[in-house]
This record gives sequence, C-alpha cells and structure tokens, in this order.
Amino acid sequence: QVQLVESGGGLVQAGGSLRLSCVASGRTFSDYFMGWFRQAPGKEREFVAAISWSGVTTNYADFVKGRFTIYRNNAENTVALQMNSLKPEDTAVYSCAAGSRYSGISSRPRDFSSWGQGTQVTVSS
Repeated sequence: QVQLVESGGGLVQAGGSLRLSCVASGRTFSDYFMGWFRQAPGKEREFVAAISWSGVTTNYADFVKGRFTIYRNNAENTVALQMNSLKPEDTAVYSCAAGSRYSGISSRPRDFSSWGQGTQVTVSS
C-alpha cells in the first residue's frame, strides 16, 4: 500500500482560499489515481475530486465545480487540492486517497485502497 500524509488544513474566513497537499510514499506514485474526500461531523464521507494517474483526467463533485482544482506532480509524489471561494459548509476533515490506475478514475470510496489520516478545514462565516 502507498502511504499518504495530508497537510495544509486550517481556519479560513468564508470567501478565502486554502491549498491542501498530500505526499505519497512507499510505492510508485504514478501507479495510482488519486482523490480527495471529506467528512463533516455527523455526516457521511463524500467525494470531492479525483485525478487520473497521468493528471489528464479530473472529476469533481458538483458542489465544488468552479471553486476547487485538483492537480498532481508525479515527480514529487504529490497531489494537491486548491480550494477557492470557501464556504462554511466546506468545513470538514479532508482526506486524500489512492486507487489503482487500472481502475481508471472513480468517485467511489471502495475503489480507493489507501487513505491518509486527514486534515481539518474550518471555514468561518
């Protein structure tokens, strides 16, 4: 399994921006498509964004389209999530996840085999 460590969370005012980063180790990073999920207190985990192993294909949840951007750097084994125009409802623990590139690109948690511990994002109104 690939090991994943997130960073970049914090407290930001509504309308602000944050950039989350996830560093992978232990396996060949380009063997994985990558995704970001989030979970707010008392709510189910939900898909945010995913990117193919090459970075060519991306997929976003409707509620972040136009505000969030996912991108990756295979040379540095990192995937990032740039979050703009943040809203209080974006408050959650954000986790990155990795799935086999041979699965294509997916938004389903079951298609991801490795998960990071998560980083807290809090958006104040």
